[in-house]
Amino acid sequence: MLLAIDVGNTETVIGLFRMDSDALGVEEGSGYNLAEATTPARGLTHHWRLSTVPSRTPDEHAVLLTQLLDLEGLDIATTVTGIVISSSSPAVTGRLRNMAERWFAAIPVVVLGPGVRSGMSILYDNPKEVGPDRIADAVAAFDLYGGPTIIIDMGTATTFEAISEKGEYLGGAIAPGVAISLEALYGHAAALRSVELVEPRSVIGRSTVESIQSGVLYGFAAQVDGMCSRFMEVLGESTVVATGGLADLIAPFSSSIDHVEPWLTLHGLRIVFERNTGAER
Repeated sequence: MLLAIDVGNTETVIGLFRMDSDALGVEEGSGYNLAEATTPARGLTHHWRLSTVPSRTPDEHAVLLTQLLDLEGLDIATTVTGIVISSSSPAVTGRLRNMAERWFAAIPVVVLGPGVRSGMSILYDNPKEVGPDRIADAVAAFDLYGGPTIIIDMGTATTFEAISEKGEYLGGAIAPGVAISLEALYGHAAALRSVELVEPRSVIGRSTVESIQSGVLYGFAAQVDGMCSRFMEVLGESTVVATGGLADLIAPFSSSIDHVEPWLTLHGLRIVFERNTGAER
């Protein structure tokens, strides 16, 4: 089985994929649209979401992965036959490489970055500037939905990616994410406090709590819709796919998002692994 690790600035998502053709034969999208939930990402059997800890040592990473699989009754030594890694943190990337070299030297390991085949043309002025998670998202979205496609990844930052009809990565936009914006708001406005982000009674809040809820839920949804509209002025009509830890929070209030794919990055990492190791889909 393939262990896929996506290290973000705040959270790390880990998935375990079956690599046999039966598990990967589904052709439709793997997440859910706003009207109806469907199946998990193709071949994904287990998944975990953890805090990103840059100081964690290579041995600690190995222990953590072993314990996660052990909780599911799986022996990491006999279960994992390949590892693919995407990391937004250079420090964590290095430690995961060291972990793989020490504890998993007998199996193929792919770390998404410069020199790794993604199968997608990157039309950024400097392709090395494109984060590995953004490439994985793009590869996955085009595999699932074709192009043109707009991908919205709502994590520490909110990123927008544009994929052409021919499957080229055209570029995108980066904005502060929901959590960063709220931290700045609470940190610089002494009278405001943290609130539960649920839908308020009205877009016009009648209390401080409702005003914050309205500003976040409707405000970030409006940002999504506005950016998608501007992207489509260039791309034409496009499929809009949302992913990331906060996609579930904002997607219900957006009129532009067609699909929510919680495991989009992991799906892209699996494809990249296959393209670099010759593993069959």
